Amino acid sequence: MIPRKPIEECTVGIVGLGLMGGAIALALRKEKIVWEQGRLLACDIDAGVIGAALGEGVIDEGFTVPETMLGRCDVVFLCLNPSTLLRFMTQYMAAFRVGALLTDIAGIKGSIVAAMEQSLRDDLDFIPGHPMTGSEKGGFANAAHCNFHGKNYILTPLARNKPENLSFLKALIHRMGFSRVTETTGLDHDKKIAFTSELCHVIAAALIDCEPDTSITRFGGGSFEDLTRIAMLNVPMWTEIFLENRVELLARISRFEGSLSKLKGLIANEQREELETNLYAVRKRRAAMSG
Repeated sequence: MIPRKPIEECTVGIVGLGLMGGAIALALRKEKIVWEQGRLLACDIDAGVIGAALGEGVIDEGFTVPETMLGRCDVVFLCLNPSTLLRFMTQYMAAFRVGALLTDIAGIKGSIVAAMEQSLRDDLDFIPGHPMTGSEKGGFANAAHCNFHGKNYILTPLARNKPENLSFLKALIHRMGFSRVTETTGLDHDKKIAFTSELCHVIAAALIDCEPDTSITRFGGGSFEDLTRIAMLNVPMWTEIFLENRVELLARISRFEGSLSKLKGLIANEQREELETNLYAVRKRRAAMSG
């Protein structure tokens, strides 16, 4: 492994210039992390997206063929869905620059950690990551709506990761605006994300699915909008995530159904005191979660 250069001296590559890839590119530019000409590269299958990013000055060079870019990059952000990421790594493993530091943004980690532990080239370092932010509006055109400041970032390091590379990536994440970086295992990530992210998307989808009246938004006062914003989801991506992490997600759905059933029973039986006790307990627990 070659010594890790300061980020200002690195050539950074982004594979997949969609919402998150675009947001990362914008953060690197806005925070003046990568500023010298030729230092920020991106690859996407959509030549129109590459053209837009070049036209807006977000990237210095763009490619539609990965091999052309990967051999030049010291740091690579792989902004791909989980299954696409694994296929990409299998297909282009040989193309990465010797000593390159790789990271991803996929919403599932167990399968990625397992695959990289087994198949990663000895001279590469891959640190799986998951930025906990996004937008219901997808694509590069909406990347500016994806705000990193004050948000969480999860890392699920491999046993083989170099400590200096982990420190380097954490520092870079903070410089991009994220306030808290949490390290955990891939399996623990998938278990907890099933609650904080996947279950929330399931609930939002079910809430919209149960009401056919599209004009009901005229009666919205904020609660409906807050609860259902994420129902405008990236369908292929979330379908993949739901199914890939189905064991943990189904367990969370079952627990939610139990809580919903309990509240339903208290309301149906007009158990005012018990209902208030339950709601006070919920309020107290939510306040404790704010820390």
